[in-house]
Amino acid sequence: MNLRDLKYLIAIAETQHFGKAAERCFVSQPTLSGQIKKLEDELEVTLFERTNRSVEITPIGEAILQHAHRIMEQADSITQLARSHSDPLAGSLRLGAILTISPYLMPLILLPLKTQSPQMRLVLSEEMTDTLLTRLQNHEIDAALLATPVEDHDLQAIPLYDEQFWLAYSVDSDLNAKASISRRDLENIDLLLLSDGHCLAEQAMNVCRLRNRDKQGEMADLRAASLETLLQLVAAGMGSTLVPALALRGSWSSGSDIVTRKLEMPDAYRRVSIVFRKSFPRRQAIDMLARLIQAQLPDSVKKLVIKK
Repeated sequence: MNLRDLKYLIAIAETQHFGKAAERCFVSQPTLSGQIKKLEDELEVTLFERTNRSVEITPIGEAILQHAHRIMEQADSITQLARSHSDPLAGSLRLGAILTISPYLMPLILLPLKTQSPQMRLVLSEEMTDTLLTRLQNHEIDAALLATPVEDHDLQAIPLYDEQFWLAYSVDSDLNAKASISRRDLENIDLLLLSDGHCLAEQAMNVCRLRNRDKQGEMADLRAASLETLLQLVAAGMGSTLVPALALRGSWSSGSDIVTRKLEMPDAYRRVSIVFRKSFPRRQAIDMLARLIQAQLPDSVKKLVIKK
């Protein structure tokens, strides 16, 4: 067994196709198939169930695949270590971010990162929280920017900042007449939410106490795929929504028919952290990125002290 065999194993598991896996690995299909057969003979297990229509990894193959990911990551770290002997921050860093953070935070940090650490290549992906956590656990990304607590003993989080929620509503809303917005006001508005799987939807429901009341309003069953869609609906007078502070920097905030007001409530915020595996060997790169993010944050969010 060698690293090449593990590379073939991972490629087949991800593509579920021997031909596509061979193309990815730049070898012929017979070569790849032969090596996998030799690996199965050596381990005395069946890694894949093959039919004319599909290739499915077996339960033991799935267990071995998890180890293969870790081994390949460590092998890559050895290469990175050799390359970065004079610069420990060199190489790529695979960063995931939830959809309500990435569009507003990434523009703040990409240019400073390129200027400060031109040797680092940030590989960015945007997904929902559960998907990012799965990808972290499968060693498909190195770190993730999340806005929910993580309860996994294999993962570690560095809290970066607390982000206050703002209420967004139409200029024609009755809320304009109020000197301040109370919890009761929130409990009685038509609140527009993101679709299931977005942590912002869960946080909005908690802040507005939606769990304690029945669905209300014509838009009660609406679930949008993006915050931008919600804001377009708000501008059209279809309801209100909660907006995290950094999103106020979005293009929608200029010249729109939307009013935003900060919620002065102790629990009306979310905590954003960078989460990574405890076993990830390039902790220095994570620490550098955390410090850089904090250095670029506007005053609209509360920076947290990073513990060493």
